[in-house]
Amino acid sequence: MAEEGIMMRMKPAQPVLPDHALGLEITGMTKRFGAFTALEEVSIRVAPGSLHALLGENGAGKSTLVKCIVGFHPPDSGQIQVDGHEQAIRSPHDAHSLGIGMVYQHFTLVPSMTVAENLVMSRGDVPAVLDWSKERARLAAFMDTVPFRVPLDRPVSQLAVGEKQKVEILKQLYLQRRFMILDEPTSVLTPAEADEVLGMVKGLARAGQVTVLMITHKFREVTGFADEVSVLRRGRLAGSGRVAALTPAQMAGMMVGERELPQGRSQDDDAVQASLPRAQGTDAAPRLVLNELVVESDIGQPAVNRVSLAVRPGEILGIAGVSGNGQRELVQALVGQRAPRSGEIRVDGTPYRATRAEMRRHRVYSLPEEPLRNACVPRMSVAENMAFRNFDLAPLASGFWLRRGAMLAQAARWIGEFGVKTRGPGAAIGTLSGGNVQRAVLARELSWPVSVLIVANPVFGLDFAAVAEIHARILAARAAGAAVLLVSEDLDELLELSDRLVVISEGRLVHETATASADIDVIGRCMAGHGAEHQEEPA
Repeated sequence: MAEEGIMMRMKPAQPVLPDHALGLEITGMTKRFGAFTALEEVSIRVAPGSLHALLGENGAGKSTLVKCIVGFHPPDSGQIQVDGHEQAIRSPHDAHSLGIGMVYQHFTLVPSMTVAENLVMSRGDVPAVLDWSKERARLAAFMDTVPFRVPLDRPVSQLAVGEKQKVEILKQLYLQRRFMILDEPTSVLTPAEADEVLGMVKGLARAGQVTVLMITHKFREVTGFADEVSVLRRGRLAGSGRVAALTPAQMAGMMVGERELPQGRSQDDDAVQASLPRAQGTDAAPRLVLNELVVESDIGQPAVNRVSLAVRPGEILGIAGVSGNGQRELVQALVGQRAPRSGEIRVDGTPYRATRAEMRRHRVYSLPEEPLRNACVPRMSVAENMAFRNFDLAPLASGFWLRRGAMLAQAARWIGEFGVKTRGPGAAIGTLSGGNVQRAVLARELSWPVSVLIVANPVFGLDFAAVAEIHARILAARAAGAAVLLVSEDLDELLELSDRLVVISEGRLVHETATASADIDVIGRCMAGHGAEHQEEPA
């Protein structure tokens, strides 16, 4: 008995989890990664029992902020108070013990297991042998506390997407997480499913069962469901307030910031542009034309909805918009990663379906976002990745044989020309820094005469030197006569590089303007889904 008593005293005590919605306050939070400051002196208060929206452009610091809250990243400075008490959250375990949980953008459920099995196995105190009669009684008692039902005995693989998202939320409640972070919770849902899930979450918050911090890019969801909103811009808090007191245009204005726009650019930008004259005038025939293009999302909904546009030689057309409004699907259709449902793409007047042969014939090249994921094979060498465009052509190919010496020589030449910092052509490209991966892709795509260049968020996460170099390469392609379509979530980048600018909202082009005469207020309203009356006729 004495030994048993000693063992019981040595067993760590289980944390007492909260039974009410938690308030959370962040004060002066700063987080750096090397020389890059991801968050700087950010202060946000989330009231208990509220649904608080977190807005910001790509790279604004939203993900870093919530990762600090849930313990994945320790902040360099600042405090977190939970229910009025300062807490040191050094790990996800610390966050969980306080009742803080997160629903991720992609599902974390085990498809082959039932809903009940997923819920039970998510606990940290699961015994080696389960008493399922006891577990079912516990689940039944829990289900009586939530205002919705899911089929507990059905495998997750047989659930609809909306039901899976409900299970993810249900799992957090089952684990007694009373402060819940939702990361783009409706990105895989239809509008009807999104409204149902968010309505359910709103009801839980109003009932005092949970507090919700929701990362989103959809103003409709913010105005329809959130109580308060905070907006991050370039790692700083750009503004916050009650949603009822703000318009979508005001929130969009916080995201894009105040800008001075003499002729749409700074004097330095104009000097760079002037040093790279266009090869052809703006009256040249369009080289890239989209006509009534429709492209579906992953769930079969129109992500790109009857888009028509034209890009001329020697021109950069920028596409602005809040993330998730069809940009990704549009780029994928242009580079052959997603087939359009309807409409037409033409290059130099010829129908274009983005096959490898057509891209080679029409000299269509691309700089996709996240190049290590979308344009490279990380475990293959720098030389092999650089050869993706021409491995089957002379001098790299001889009949059915790949001439490895020629491939290495080509890579060595491009590494020098584009300043790629690597241990050598044989190094795995996944070992390179982000900027050097992008330089390697630039070398592969821009070492040929280019007619059409598709660019998507080309400098996200890169340092200033890499940004300046990549921007200069894009401008040089335009000066050489390429028609450039630049898709970016960074409005500053678009205003700096583009000749014309269009805004995409909910898959449609709602505004077009010459960059030199761009009206930031109008662009902000259109990005927020308003102000379509300002749309100009496509060129």
